Formats: sequence, C-alpha cells, structure tokens
Amino acid sequence: MLLALLLLAQAPREVPPSARPPEKVLIKAAHLIDGVSDSPKENVAVLVEGDRIAKVGTAAELQGQAARTIDLGNSWLLPGLIDAHTHVLLQGDVTAADYDEQLLKESIPYRALRASVSARTAVMNGFTTIRDLETEGAMYADVDLKTAIARGVIPGPRMFVATRSMAPTGMYPLLGYSWEIKVPEGVQVVDGPDEIRKAVREEAKYGADWIKFYSDRKYYKTNDPRRPLRSRVNFTPAELEALVGEAHRLGKKVAAHAMGWDGIDAALTAGVDSIEHGDGLTDDLIDRLVKRGVHWCPTLYVGIWVAQGRGGIWPDMIPMEREAFSKALKRGVRITYGTDVGGYAWTENQAKELSIMVRYGMSPMAAIKSATSVAAELLDPICPPQAVICDPSNVGVVAPGKYADLIAVDADPLKDISILEHVHFVMKGGEVVKAR
Repeated sequence: MLLALLLLAQAPREVPPSARPPEKVLIKAAHLIDGVSDSPKENVAVLVEGDRIAKVGTAAELQGQAARTIDLGNSWLLPGLIDAHTHVLLQGDVTAADYDEQLLKESIPYRALRASVSARTAVMNGFTTIRDLETEGAMYADVDLKTAIARGVIPGPRMFVATRSMAPTGMYPLLGYSWEIKVPEGVQVVDGPDEIRKAVREEAKYGADWIKFYSDRKYYKTNDPRRPLRSRVNFTPAELEALVGEAHRLGKKVAAHAMGWDGIDAALTAGVDSIEHGDGLTDDLIDRLVKRGVHWCPTLYVGIWVAQGRGGIWPDMIPMEREAFSKALKRGVRITYGTDVGGYAWTENQAKELSIMVRYGMSPMAAIKSATSVAAELLDPICPPQAVICDPSNVGVVAPGKYADLIAVDADPLKDISILEHVHFVMKGGEVVKAR
C-alpha cells in the first residue's frame, strides 16, 4: 500500500491545456445607438475580444484587427437590453386563481424547467440582462437558473436575482384557504426586526444579489387629489429599518413593491434603492425620488394586462400611473425599464413596454436609455467608502471594457420604437445567440 502511494505521488500529473487567446470578432453596422449618447453614430464597428468590447470606431479604423467579421449591413446596433423587473418562475397570473394554481399544482423543479424556457425567450428577444425580483414560492431556484446560464448549461440572460421576497404574516398569497391546510407561501414570511435581519442574511447566504419586500397591499382610491391612491403598509418602521439597514450593510440593494402613496412613502423613508410599480406616485413623492436618486420601475404593461382579469381598482390604476409617469418624466426621475413579465405571460414580448413609455411622453432615445445605461446604473453595486476598486455592472453601454452584449434591428427605433420587438441579432458576452 505504501509503495503504491509513493508511485502515485511520483507519477506525472495531467497538465491542463493552455488557454487559447480570446477570439477577436469585428461587428459592423450602418448605425449605432450606444446607450449613452443622445444621437446615433453612423458607419460603426465594434471590436469584440472574448466576452468584452475592446474598441469602438469606424470600420476602416478597425479593419484587419479581428479573426472574423460579422457584417450586419444597414442594421441598427444597440447594447443588449436590460429588463429590471422580471419573474422567470411565473407564467402569468391575470387572476388570483392563475397564481394559486402555479403554486399549488406545479412543483418547484417543474417551475424551474418552465423558467429555463422563459430565460431563453428573454435573451432571444434581445434582453441580455435581467433583474429577477423574486421566485414567488420557488425558494432559491432563481440562483440555480442563474448558475446554469453562467456555466453555459442553458441559454439565457445574465441574471441579478432577489430570491424570496419578504412580507409579514397574512399579508401575501396564498390566502383564504382553511387553516387546517398548509399551503405554499409566495414569499418569505417574516415578522419583527430580528427575524427580518436573519432572513436578509439567509437570502444573501444562498445567493441573492438584491433584497425585495412588499411595502403595501389593499390599494384604494380617495377623493384627495394630493393622494388619490392609498394603501395599507405591511411592515412597521422598525422592521423596515432593520430590513434595509441589514441589506445595505451586506452590500445588497433593496427593491420595494410599493403601489399606493403610503407604501411608497414607507419605502422611501426606509431608504430603498428602487420603487417597483409606484402607481400612486404624487408630486411630493416624486420630489423625494429625485432628491435621493431612487430609481422607479413603472411596469406599465403588466397593469394594463392584469386589469382585464382582476377588475376592482386595477382598471382605475392605469390612468393614475400614466399621470404619475408624465410628472416623473418632467421632474427628472430615474425611470428604469422593468416589465414584470411573468406577471403576464412570457409569450408577450417584453419590449412592448417601450411603446407604452413613448406613448406616455418619453422620447424613443430616453426609452432606450432606460433599458440600457439607466438600468445598468441601478444594477451597479453598493461600493463602501474605503473601496479601492468597485466593479460596475459592465452592461447597458457599447464602450470598451463593457460586456460584448449587442443586439441589432432592421430599422430605426428612434422613428418606430416597436421595431425593438423584432430583434434579429443577439450577442451576449461575445457569443452570438441569435442571427436571423
């Protein structure tokens, strides 16, 4: 036995083959919207080296610097789009029954399989990055999906995940079932500051990039024009202070589902980084968003989509959010592209939100930036004051050093934003995942 061990120790070890230098690819197109500039650039080329953009210039300047060239002709080249509010583990819930059925009749493995199709749909539609804001009862399956995509097991966008959103006892579905039956929870149920701190730590431990919570519920109209949409707040101030404080201490940003005035007010007071939905935004709340630089993800299309099945106050919230959008736009709120897809069916193209934003008064270029550089800013990490290096998200912009996430369309999206519902070329991290 000792002799065998000695011989094994002396045997030559397998040496892994040396890594090949990253391939250089030149992408040529007639037009470029880079995600930052206010005007498009003409006759451009992007030199990609490995998974990053090496240079951006004219085709003449960069010709001959790549092993191969992809000529997209008269196409319009853009950064890969970012959807900052998705649910890959949901497949649409226009009614409460649709939601309940998914949690009651579909296992988490089955939902994860369906989510892999949703992820592929997202990247094929040109969304090379998503922020997935909770698994809706599927535990940490979003982390598994993110890992599978990152390792090349399945195709999909690069993901920033929030795992299990938080709500207090009795304030999130599934609700209304007999107390004798244990039903699934759509969130991580937490009560009290200590329990909340532990939950934040647990989610961070298992891979959460973001922490999300439900700030309010029970939305209702009022006759007060200053606060037309009110709501009931879920957490106490002490609980919210613990949630946001612990998340930020761990370097995690916080997203708040907040629809009525009261929920938005509570979330902003607690110091969140993004407001999701925000139908009840008013002048005073908008001023606070601007002052603190908080991002707003309006998720316009999902409200229109679910109103047809939910009735009640939901149809009334459509014009409220349209008015809030108009005010926020004029006051300079950081409006970030987010669709809440999964709240509506994944068969609907996520880029539909762009047309609604433009219809509500946003310029096509601003709408594109909301889904590129503005969304990328939201995804940038929290950097401690003493940090020497703090790496940004590196998405949403066509510039040297950024990820080679590129899409192309056949016509000018500044003239017709809906053309972005028809992406014909997608490159993610230097790899072509769609070409016609």
